[in-house]
Amino acid sequence: MPHVVVVGSLNMDLVVRVPHMPVPGETILGNNFQNIPGGKGANQAVGAARMGAQVTMIGRVGNDEFGKVLTENLANEGVDISHVSVDKEEATGIAMITLDQSGQNSIVVASGANMALKPKDIRAAWKKISDIDIVVMPLEVSLDCIEEAIRLAVESSVKVVLNPAPAQILSDELLKNIDVLVPNESETSSLTGLGVETIEEAEAAAQNLLEKGAGAVVLTLGSRGALLVSKNKPAKMLSPYVVNVVDTTAAGDAFVAALSVGISSGLPLEDAVRQANAAGALAVTKAGAQPCMPTQKEVNELIGHQRGE
Repeated sequence: MPHVVVVGSLNMDLVVRVPHMPVPGETILGNNFQNIPGGKGANQAVGAARMGAQVTMIGRVGNDEFGKVLTENLANEGVDISHVSVDKEEATGIAMITLDQSGQNSIVVASGANMALKPKDIRAAWKKISDIDIVVMPLEVSLDCIEEAIRLAVESSVKVVLNPAPAQILSDELLKNIDVLVPNESETSSLTGLGVETIEEAEAAAQNLLEKGAGAVVLTLGSRGALLVSKNKPAKMLSPYVVNVVDTTAAGDAFVAALSVGISSGLPLEDAVRQANAAGALAVTKAGAQPCMPTQKEVNELIGHQRGE
């Protein structure tokens, strides 16, 4: 069983469904408001646990009801929460999510305690965690924490998967220590300044990230699938799975989780991406972030169905 360590955010998602996305100045009536456990880090932790990995979460919540609910939910999913600390001043992070009838979303995050996580917290946790196979990180905690986790992973010969979401400028020095970089279209454009509207443009942008130092790039292209670009190999486009879309909120997190478990289980990168594609597809068929994370069995069944098995 691979051991996945996730360094990242825990947020309570405040979700409201709307008939359409409001334009500036417009007031619309929504419905079906829900509080759903989320945060990209916590989502990826739950996703990895459901894919059969041993998972440890490093993060921070506030001393409030949302923090209690989020940590309890992770524990119930089998995630080790002993390195999720409680901040006495900052509130637990929240994400305000509007979800339209087609399942597309718009998200605003108030990071709260997530940004109170410090590099010293990462160091303290790392000393107590043993037999780590892979560390997985989105960018909803401070870049100082991300850099410290990468440094410790490199020193320990632990693989690093970075999901650069939300997008921000990353140094070439940081990228040189990333084994697999997993951006979406907008994040790729932010990191490179290049468009990704065509597959050829997407490949050129991914190659740019390789040149900056990333070991491999898995560019998620939504309904177009995923593009795998790695050194000394031709680019590979992996087709998406056709499903009924209910909620796209955490599709990327399901993808990252399944990819990371695949890599740390010893799958060839192409097969890990194929597994991730299936997990991302299954995630959009259900509502909510963590509730939509698929299991390894569900992913295997979808892949087998696609192959006609």
